[in-house]
Amino acid sequence: MELTPMRYKTFVWPHNPHTYSISFQRLVAGHKVPFGRYCLQDLGLMARVLEGEGVFAGEGAYDRFKELASLFYGGGAGLLIHPVWQPSSAYFTELALTQKPLPDYVAYRFAFREDSSSCRTGLILLSAAETASEQASTVYTVVQGDTLWAIAGRYGVTLEAILAANPAISNPNRIQVGQKVVVPG
Repeated sequence: MELTPMRYKTFVWPHNPHTYSISFQRLVAGHKVPFGRYCLQDLGLMARVLEGEGVFAGEGAYDRFKELASLFYGGGAGLLIHPVWQPSSAYFTELALTQKPLPDYVAYRFAFREDSSSCRTGLILLSAAETASEQASTVYTVVQGDTLWAIAGRYGVTLEAILAANPAISNPNRIQVGQKVVVPG
């Protein structure tokens, strides 16, 4: 079975990189409480990171690497199509030569970091009805381990927007299991 070529913005890899790794990270904060104890607070998922290595070989190998480097220097997020992972908006965060470049062979390493605004919805296109329902506020019931930051991230809104919609919450660090939180659409 032939895999889809990896693509980023306008660049299409002539041969897929030979190694990939995808890492997931969760941010957790520790809070000291009286009598030498502490509690951990789940602050939510961090961006996924896609790293890998590949080679360009044959005539024009170094030119292909220079095209990729030009894309890297361009900055900004772009659509990353990975052969086996879901498409996502990502930033090109690392590009390195891993050997002395030759006219017909270039080994390189790369990294992409998923754009945090794509973590909640990815690149799923919503129908008009789904878009209208997303605009309405949602009432969320707090469960064990929730934080306002995690709720905001889950629904793709800012913490400030949640606090504005919930004037009774005076301290964003203190929410209770079972508490109702209005999440603006």
